[in-house]
Amino acid sequence: MKIVVDWDRCEANAVCVRAAPEVFRVDDDDRLHLLVTDVPSELRAKVESAVRACPRSALSLEES
Repeated sequence: MKIVVDWDRCEANAVCVRAAPEVFRVDDDDRLHLLVTDVPSELRAKVESAVRACPRSALSLEES
């Protein structure tokens, strides 16, 4: 699975960081960064939770 970010919708409010800090990071300038793009199986549940929790629906997953 691959993480897709709709950068126009993302507000970098860090909900995803709280759900999966191994995958998402928000920098000091309030910009989201993906630490991985292809989701390893051991992090899939956390990433799916982050996608569901995103208040702006800016995250999605697609088959890689």
